[in-house]
Amino acid sequence: MIISGSVKETREQVKEWKRKGLRVGFVPTMGYLHEGHQSLMEAAKKENDRVVASIFVNPIQFGPNEDFASYPRDFEKDAALCESVGVDLVFHPKADEMYKEGFCTYVDMDGLTKELCGKSRPTHFRGVQTVVSKLFHIIPADRAYFGQKDAQQLAVIKKMARDLSMDIEIVGCPIIREADGLAKSSRNTYLNAEERQAALALSRGLAEGRKLVEAGEREAAKVKRAIEVEIEKEKLAKVDYVEVVDFADIMPLADLSAAKEGEVLCAVAVYIGKTRLIDNFIWKAGQ
Repeated sequence: MIISGSVKETREQVKEWKRKGLRVGFVPTMGYLHEGHQSLMEAAKKENDRVVASIFVNPIQFGPNEDFASYPRDFEKDAALCESVGVDLVFHPKADEMYKEGFCTYVDMDGLTKELCGKSRPTHFRGVQTVVSKLFHIIPADRAYFGQKDAQQLAVIKKMARDLSMDIEIVGCPIIREADGLAKSSRNTYLNAEERQAALALSRGLAEGRKLVEAGEREAAKVKRAIEVEIEKEKLAKVDYVEVVDFADIMPLADLSAAKEGEVLCAVAVYIGKTRLIDNFIWKAGQ
């Protein structure tokens, strides 16, 4: 497995593979890898001849009072996981390799980034789009793999790639959960034992919402309230948002049947103590 912190070296290696007619899969990460990331790499390995993973804690997607400095990092462990899965190249740049002195060019969009997490993290998606756009130029892969847990991010990246005519297929992969239902997340490590138990309120709330939808409920307000009621039973939980939106454009829905492409995203963001966690489910018309 190749480990490189160089933009030039990484780009040249991927281009060499492409010249040989090999298909390349790419998994962008911020490191502190868990089974969710592993599932993305395994999907990439199954569908491509070569796999690249990036490990880069991107400073420009964190707000001024967010957890950039404390975000968990363990590159040695991450590299070992990548190698065990069969990743061919790990791109692990320093911040000054990605953002040269005087950097002032960003990628942004209207609409999709203004709802859900965009309301409380107004600069977050500009940072995400900018770094992912840069990574797609550095690593000209055939496919890139993103987890559904970050569903708004997945929708934003799909839209960005389509709008900017990027020659890459964006592949969404299912949420990986702990045995008790908690969605895998690097930020779960922030939780103490009591908070870890309290965090199950997210998956319980979403399960209540899903039950209603599967029973035929199409009024978004009723689905939202069912989710909220369940989460609010947990005294350590503070709801940031519970929303039911059209997965195509992340705009709020009143009636689930009105989703443009038949996909509805039910998403939550909840503070458990000081830790902000997100989770969701996607309902497809006809399920």
